[in-house]
Amino acid sequence: MAHPAPVTDAVRHHDPDVRGFASDNYAGVHPEILAAVALANGGHQVAYGEDDYTGHLQEVFRRHFGPRAEAFPVFNGTGANVVGLQSVTERWGAVICAASAHINVDECGAPERVGGLKLLTVPTPDGKLTPELIDREAWGFDDEHRAQPQVVSITQTTELGTCYTPEEIRAICDHAHERGLTVHLDGSRIANAAATLGVPLAEFTTDAGVDILSFGGTKNGLLFGECVVVLNPDRVRAMKHLRKLSMQLASKMRFVSVQFEALLAGDLWLRSAGHANAMAQRLAAAVRGIEGVTVVRPVQANAVFAILPREVSERLQKSYRFYFWDEASSEVRWMCSFDTTEEDVDSFAAAVAEEMTAGPSPS
Repeated sequence: MAHPAPVTDAVRHHDPDVRGFASDNYAGVHPEILAAVALANGGHQVAYGEDDYTGHLQEVFRRHFGPRAEAFPVFNGTGANVVGLQSVTERWGAVICAASAHINVDECGAPERVGGLKLLTVPTPDGKLTPELIDREAWGFDDEHRAQPQVVSITQTTELGTCYTPEEIRAICDHAHERGLTVHLDGSRIANAAATLGVPLAEFTTDAGVDILSFGGTKNGLLFGECVVVLNPDRVRAMKHLRKLSMQLASKMRFVSVQFEALLAGDLWLRSAGHANAMAQRLAAAVRGIEGVTVVRPVQANAVFAILPREVSERLQKSYRFYFWDEASSEVRWMCSFDTTEEDVDSFAAAVAEEMTAGPSPS
């Protein structure tokens, strides 16, 4: 049966040539992902995850994470974190995390207000927890006056752009498990970490002892959707009920699942993340040569953190979107994505150099 070419009454409301360095969430959808969504369209499929695409997705994830892995697609990263953490805690449970963790800083209190969890935060110099830092909050077990530490949550890569090695994650998991704690990994940029480390995904997750993770897709070219991936079913309970209770069960789940198949069945996940990382390295190298600009953190994935005069940043923001990371120090964050081009990077670096030599703005 022939179908007419699709038409739409929608109109384009943006300039597709405009790029920025504010967030990898600003990027569009990878063409291969859009093709996958179109492939899954047409006809009827069973709703709420009983479709053929979600069924096949389990095999795709098991190739990367091992035979016990089970994937639960959800709408977004906050939903993945809240549902995943709920599945490994009791009502009186607490989660140990870095003070800079997304679950603490950027989720509007959702883990605590929606998930009913207590976050026990630990300041870190680089966004990374260690066994010693975990022990600052891993105490008071069986004390009815204290929320009970039950989970350690780490982010890979971290909110400060740093990357745990497999050995560092293994040490955290061994230490946590010795104390009866479960390990959750927030992997909103997990593909960028794998590209940096040059190892399979399982090496710093399943094989290192991680019990459950949030697998990010949106920051790596998906239209929408993340996955909660259960790696150790012995520590997880009631995932399917918690997903529905938390309003993260998609009725037309095939359109989430097929995106992850397109991402993970081949090497799209690694190509896209590796490119974003390479563009961040290019940007860091370019701005390091500009007097007055200081790259202040290691560039280990697709983020560049820098300090330059505030008025220069404010002038640049009129042409390029990016955010201040630390208002007090005027530290900014520049993010690269799968569709950042060498020309984008070079043009932005040239704009930084030009503004640095422009002098103070007229009063």
